[in-house]
Amino acid sequence: MEPELLRTLLMNVASTSRLAVELFLMLQSDSEESSDDEIDSADAPDTKLLVAVTDVLSAVERRLWARETSTEWWDHIVMQVWDDEQWLQNFRMRKATFMGLCAELAPTLQRKDTRLRAALSVEKRVAIAVWKLATPDSYRSVANQFGVGKSTVGIVVMQVCRAINRILLRRTVTLGNVQDIVDGFAQMGFPNCGGAIDRTHIPILAPPHLASEYVNRKGYFSMVLQALVDHRGRFTDIYTGWPGKVHDARIFRNSGMFRKLQAGTFFPDRKITVGDVEMPIVILGDPAYPLMPWLMKPYTGKLDRSKDRFNYRLSRCRMTVECAFGRLKGRWRSLYGKLDVGESSIPAIITACCILHNICEGKGETFSEEWTSEVQRLEAEFAQPESRATREAQHSASRIRDALKEQFEAESQQ
Repeated sequence: MEPELLRTLLMNVASTSRLAVELFLMLQSDSEESSDDEIDSADAPDTKLLVAVTDVLSAVERRLWARETSTEWWDHIVMQVWDDEQWLQNFRMRKATFMGLCAELAPTLQRKDTRLRAALSVEKRVAIAVWKLATPDSYRSVANQFGVGKSTVGIVVMQVCRAINRILLRRTVTLGNVQDIVDGFAQMGFPNCGGAIDRTHIPILAPPHLASEYVNRKGYFSMVLQALVDHRGRFTDIYTGWPGKVHDARIFRNSGMFRKLQAGTFFPDRKITVGDVEMPIVILGDPAYPLMPWLMKPYTGKLDRSKDRFNYRLSRCRMTVECAFGRLKGRWRSLYGKLDVGESSIPAIITACCILHNICEGKGETFSEEWTSEVQRLEAEFAQPESRATREAQHSASRIRDALKEQFEAESQQ
């Protein structure tokens, strides 16, 4: 190839790349020096220029990949024009709550500008992650929305989720004032209750390894979230990561909450007397959970009126955990989008969604009825597997449940 033709090509490329300009001048100088030194090989200048063209085109390609994109929509529309209703619909929280979240995460998420590009602001990083969690949008769609690369969205989502978990988990997913919880459930009809427990299946893509372990009884791939909630529907303990095929009771027995409940350290030691039986603070579960002195579950089999009344009261209080799962998935619709990340990263996303749920509930963020109808539609597509009952029961636990049954019966006749 003629040197003049190659120089012309370089000059054209240089118009789009500062790096190309510098490289062009350097190579032009090198070529002139080579002529002065009377290099014998006629191919040397051509070879240098050919390599230069390849390098420049590669640099331009990288520059296009890392291009500065328009921030008009985010900087001027979302941040300056949107009202609280628009923030709520798209980010599931008002702007004030969002900015408070950013302030909490800033020390971990703040990045410095580099010579090649300006770093994404903390606010934009959090917005990308929250938008992805709140919508079923693909990574490409979110990337186009915020003017970043598709791979950037994936990286940012995991960075933000891990920051949320590291900074806010212990402060946000906690029992708090246990007496308030006990009083709240007592008003709903169940005495000395510290929470309601249940599990829900989160749809995922088929994992590359041991995929059959993730197929639940409804036939789709899932990961299990076990949660304890208070009377207001806030998560007070969460445990996730187990494959969808695993029985609820096994997951429960492997949780830290189970060990603490067994040791009597999860709740304060506050007992009441029911009839002639002492009863500690209990949690409420469905038939899949074992009957324990600190875990009450419904009667099964043939039910008389008193057993039926006991089950009704327990069920009414357990509705709090079912409602919490509905609101969790209604806000963070990605939990119904077959989470398209590696199975090792899924627990971090589920946990972050639970933390954000508690933040929204604590700040009094509105939950739209439209979101409920969407959850119901998605529930039909990914129905929850039915619980497999376990008959495991401790004698002392049966005595407590029977005493409660008799008390509820007596109260109904007053």
